[in-house]
Order: sequence, then structure tokens, then C-alpha cells
Amino acid sequence: MSFSLIEIDPVYHVYSGQFSSFPEEIAVHGLSCRRGGVSEAPWASLDLGLHVGDDPAAVIANRRRYLAALGLDASQLVTPEQVHGEAIARVGSREAGRGALLYADSIAQTDALITDEPGLPLLLCFADCTPILFLDPVHRAVGIAHGGWKGTVRRIAAKTVLRMQQEFGTRPEELLAAIGPSIGPCCYEVGPEVERQFKEAFPGHEAELFSHPDEEGGTHLSLWAANRLQFEEAGVLPEHIDEARCCTACHHEDFFSYRADGGRTGRLGAVIALRPA
Repeated sequence: MSFSLIEIDPVYHVYSGQFSSFPEEIAVHGLSCRRGGVSEAPWASLDLGLHVGDDPAAVIANRRRYLAALGLDASQLVTPEQVHGEAIARVGSREAGRGALLYADSIAQTDALITDEPGLPLLLCFADCTPILFLDPVHRAVGIAHGGWKGTVRRIAAKTVLRMQQEFGTRPEELLAAIGPSIGPCCYEVGPEVERQFKEAFPGHEAELFSHPDEEGGTHLSLWAANRLQFEEAGVLPEHIDEARCCTACHHEDFFSYRADGGRTGRLGAVIALRPA
């Protein structure tokens, strides 16, 4: 299993992150980078977020450019109003286009989407939080979740697995999962309250979750480890969990990073869609 950046549009030099573990004949997926778009600073240049103050026309142009390079129709994408919660919505053809052009039209107060509708692109936006992708190759269903620290400590990844079981008959041992680029434990220092909540949510796993790389003794958190633990506890096989292990703060020349860019920046997009059977 591996994660790599691939140039998907040589004209505009648009790059996309891809996981080798996700079969291309079943689903198309991608994690956008910050280059190759039309947005101006501080959102330069392939900003896919309609909620961060960028020119909406630029964002829509970026979405069209990126999804077209993936072979998808941006006018059909579905995206939620991400609120760092744990709500999960099943979407289908009736929701096609929700949030594609207007942020106010997105799926309200939701942080994960699942579908078994072929050709329906699911889009979530990130700038340090963890993109989490799900693919059931047997029942042909996909999902995507927003793993910020609040969603992660509330176990949104495990809850999305459970919801896919309920909606599609997904078996955890058959599910493929991927943890995308996000702020890594190298850069993600957290305070005592966040540390306490993760210790309570994942008892006995402190060594995997926390590190202290600074001489001053600050606590650093691994969202990657916390999401992997959820998947394993939900019954996803370890060999079916792929990880980018790519820090958006360390590599903010390629990815938008809220922390590294000083709090005013664009959003990368994580996209997944089933191919027609």
C-alpha cells in the first residue's frame, strides 16, 4: 500500500494524492493539492472551500478543474457543512449538486457522507484535519469523513463504519480504509484539555497517541494513530488500512495548512465516487 502525488492535469499542473489500495475499477478518489488553480493569495491557488472568504467564482472554477481531471462532474458533487461533529448522512441522486455552487446549500451540520450511488462525487474540505476515506468493494459503497480532533475523539471513523454496515451491509473485514494527509504528530501540539479527552477516549494507548518532541515538554498528538485505532477496533483489518503519513504543516507548499499558513488559507478537497458497475 502506498500514497503518491500524481499530476492529473498537465496543462494546469494539477496534482492529486492517491492510495494504491483503492481499486480504480471500483471507485475514483483523490486528495487535491494547493497548486494549479485560479485563486489569489492567501487562498492560492487550488482552493476548493466556499466558506473561507475566497472569491466563490474562483472556488467553483477550481472545483470544476479538479473534478474534471478526475473524470467527474463538479456540478453533481455533494458536500456538507462541516462542523467538527459526528453526524453522518447517506446521500444519493436526490442530493446531487448539494453544496456544489453555494455553501448554504450543503448538507447541514454533517461531517461524513456515505453513498452507493454510482457517479456521485462526495467532497469534503480540509486544511490540517484528517480526510478519512472508505470503500466497500463487495457491496459497492463509499464514504468520506472529516477527522478533526473533535470528530476523531468522538470516533467518527468507527461510527461511519457502523453506519455503512447498517445502510449497505458492509462487513468491516472487507472494508478498505485510508487516512489522508493532515497535520502530523511532528507539528500538532495540543493542550491539557485535548490530551485529557483523548486519554479518556483511547485508554491504554497513550504511547501510540502522544509524543513530546520539544525540549519545553509540549504534548503532540497523532490523529493518524487515533483514527487507525478506531478502524482496528471496528473490525477493519490492519492490512486494509492505508495511511498517507504526510504532514500538511511540514509540506504546506503542497497542501493548505491552517497552522502553517497562519489561520487564513484555502482548503484542499478529498473526493471519492463509485464508478458505474
